[in-house]
Amino acid sequence: MRVEFISHSCFAVDYDNALIVFDYSKDSDDNRLARMIAAKGDKPLYFIVSHFHEDHFNPQIAEVPGARLLVSYDTAKRRHIHRDIATAILHPGEDYQDDALSLHAYRSTDVGISSLVTLPDGTTIYHAGDNNNWYFPEDEQDHIHCSLSEMEGLFISTVCEISKEHPSIDHVMFPLDMRLGSQAARGAFQWLRYVKTCHFYPMHCWERWDEVSELIENLRPLFPEVDFIDFNPRFSTSQKSL
Repeated sequence: MRVEFISHSCFAVDYDNALIVFDYSKDSDDNRLARMIAAKGDKPLYFIVSHFHEDHFNPQIAEVPGARLLVSYDTAKRRHIHRDIATAILHPGEDYQDDALSLHAYRSTDVGISSLVTLPDGTTIYHAGDNNNWYFPEDEQDHIHCSLSEMEGLFISTVCEISKEHPSIDHVMFPLDMRLGSQAARGAFQWLRYVKTCHFYPMHCWERWDEVSELIENLRPLFPEVDFIDFNPRFSTSQKSL
C-alpha cells in the first residue's frame, strides 16, 4: 500500500484493490495524482469528499470516467452532485461497502463528515475532513459559531465516539492548521490521547511546513509509538509506502 500527499487535505491511497482519493481540490505541482490515475490500470477509482468547502472539493471529479464518488450530504446539496452522479451520498452514521472498501461516516465539528475507511485486509484509514478542535485565537473566533468550550466539548465527543468503535487506527490524516496559533496541535494532541494511532499524516497546513515540522517534533516525545509523517519539502518525501 502507498499513501501519497497530494495537496492541502488531499491524499491518494494506492493498494491492490483500488485507488482512493480523499478531499481532492487540486493536484500537486508535479501532477502526482494525474500520474497515479493514469497508472492505476483496471483498479476502481474512488473520490471521497468530506464537505463542500472549495479547499476540499473540485467539481472536476464528476467528469472523471468511471470514478466512484462517495460524497457528504452537504457536498451533494451545495455542489449539485446528484444521485445519478454519486455512488453514495453520506450523512454521519451512514455506511458504504463494496468489494474494495467499506466506509463509515462520522460527525465533524465543522460541516460534512469525517471518514473511517476499512480495506479488505483490515487496514483502517481515518480522514478527518474538517473535524478538529477549532480553538481559534480571540481575534479570529468568527471562524466558528460557538464558544471555545462548546467547540472543545463537541470535538472530544466526536473523538470518543470514534475511539469506542476503533480504539486503534492504522493511518490518520488530521489537521495541523497554523491559523490556530499556539493551539494548532490542540486537537491532534487530544486525538492521540484517545485513539491509538500508528501513522499520523498532517494536513490542512496551508503550506506552513516549517511550523508544522516544529509541532511534529513537539508531539514525537509525547507519543513515541506514533509514526509522524512530515511533508516538509526541505527534507521529506510526499510518499509513505508500507
